[in-house]
Amino acid sequence: MDGWAVWITGLPGSGKSALARGLEDRLAGRGLDVVRLSMDERRKEWFPEPRYDEDERRRAYELLVGEAADLAARGTGVILDATAHRKAVRDLARARIPRFAEIHLQCGLDAAMRREAGRPQGQVMAGLYAKALERRRTGVQTPGLGQVIGVDVPFEADPSAECRIDNTDLAKTETLERATAFLDRWLGEGR
Repeated sequence: MDGWAVWITGLPGSGKSALARGLEDRLAGRGLDVVRLSMDERRKEWFPEPRYDEDERRRAYELLVGEAADLAARGTGVILDATAHRKAVRDLARARIPRFAEIHLQCGLDAAMRREAGRPQGQVMAGLYAKALERRRTGVQTPGLGQVIGVDVPFEADPSAECRIDNTDLAKTETLERATAFLDRWLGEGR
């Protein structure tokens, strides 16, 4: 099978990483050559002290798309786990990767905020929504907190995304089942 890439997009806290890991496990378990590229992990490699500003985000997404395009060109299936709030970034991936699809996880901001509030400190700052809202309310800066998608910067949805899943109230298992069903159809069309 030729290489391909699927980009899982959505607000921070929408469930992208859980879905990406689940799809990676499921597809690898079927014997497919698949790689998951997580922006949170890659960004720390490329920018050890990230600023999360527009210039850095643009460069990070260019690097991520380049890596995915190279892998897909070698016949690998790529799962991209990244917010990708600018439609132009996803359009760049579409232009560079012949077999490309977007799975957009729709999630209300309130639900994303609740989920993200419970995330432990890790690759990304914990409590980023609460900190961004506090900054907006008081003007007090949090060191290391850049622009937060959904609070400071809007998410540019693509109405023509190949798969849209409203993940506001779904269990992780149901989100995985819906995404897997989409990929089974989509990948089957390429045979």
